[in-house]
Amino acid sequence: MSDHHKDDYSCHSSEHFQRRSFLKLGGAAGISLLSPVASALARIHDDRPIATAKSLIVLWLEGAPSQLETFDPHPGTEIAAGSKARKTKARDVLIGDGFEQVAEQMDSISLIRAVTSKEGDHARAIYNIKTGYRPDPTIIHPSIGSVICHQSNSDSKVVDIPRHISILPGGFPGRGGYLGDSFDAFKIGDPKNPVPDVQSLVDRKRQKQRINDLGFVDEKFLARHDRNSAKRKKLKPFNLDAALTMMSSEQLDAFDVSNESESLRKEFGDTPFGRGCLAAIRLIQAGVRCIEVTLSGWDSHVNNHELQAGRIKILDPAFAALVRELKRRELLDSTMVLCGGEFGRTPYLNAVGGRDHWPQGFSVALGGGGIQGGRVIGETNSKPKRDSDNRLEDLKDSRPVEDIHATILKAMGIQFNHELESPIGRPMKISQGKPIERLLES
Repeated sequence: MSDHHKDDYSCHSSEHFQRRSFLKLGGAAGISLLSPVASALARIHDDRPIATAKSLIVLWLEGAPSQLETFDPHPGTEIAAGSKARKTKARDVLIGDGFEQVAEQMDSISLIRAVTSKEGDHARAIYNIKTGYRPDPTIIHPSIGSVICHQSNSDSKVVDIPRHISILPGGFPGRGGYLGDSFDAFKIGDPKNPVPDVQSLVDRKRQKQRINDLGFVDEKFLARHDRNSAKRKKLKPFNLDAALTMMSSEQLDAFDVSNESESLRKEFGDTPFGRGCLAAIRLIQAGVRCIEVTLSGWDSHVNNHELQAGRIKILDPAFAALVRELKRRELLDSTMVLCGGEFGRTPYLNAVGGRDHWPQGFSVALGGGGIQGGRVIGETNSKPKRDSDNRLEDLKDSRPVEDIHATILKAMGIQFNHELESPIGRPMKISQGKPIERLLES
């Protein structure tokens, strides 16, 4: 068995091994596989959902967009504070007035309104929505992109470039957490620039000597752990072969959006974010499983309307062109697109015309990859009432961030409630949420 497959098996729960062992013993003892017990165990073992999506593109709006100016407008109300809305191609679905192009793609996009989180601090909320778990000082959870790559390690397509990529990474790009650093997102900047660190700075002879020296250091480092084989097994040497393969791979061309026509590049907008969205499509075609493209600058404690409008002006053409081009290349059915930030903004403006942090009911857009378009899950009140703790009430069909994770994972054919093991043997569920079935039902 290869080391690659050993790593996969080591992350399965003990329950999984007990079921497998029981079935093997039953076969060895001549127990019929048609017996009620064996049949039940076989059904449990084979409960992996059928995959619709293969890849995920996350449009990460770091800083927290206002739901009232983006995907949950309440025009003409006090909480709108003058913000307007526009009709979309999806019946009875309104979005912010600045989304002229996205409005034409809403039949392929659904909205999850009334998303809730218990985290109102940027760093903690980002961790929560990217991993599906609240921060815990005893463990680092993997981001959803890391989980997807880990659970799809058996892909038959050979990919020389990283399968988890963060374009224009903010302060908190996706991490592998307890799955290991090899599942961290590979970070790049504006795709108009060359991929960094893939060109050797020395001649071939000197590079070969450096590689030999590095191998010697790795070998000596790992030798220190001979007395503790369990600890040594957890340590993985730097994957030099993979790095060298990537440096010489033709798949690096997937990062280069200049290979696309000028007219197509204009559709996405002449911005780093727009180029990142176009690069994401090219990377999906090359076999990458998860790409995160960051558009920061949404933190609007002051001059909310002006700041939100400026960000929407960049997001609208890029988001719409991403969906259109995925359709043109027949990739939308196999590629899920998620658009959102760490939380929302307060329904009422503060004294300086801003909206503050609001995790008690915000919006996320989700489309492609088996998600039914034109649907709205959840509802916020246009005249919210304040409770005794000065929080706003009246959410209908609210969903915790964990449910978004479970929905994506189920569409990917991943057992969202399956248990993995941390390096110290701690069982951890992939997701604590429940899939939003209405988004998956045709």
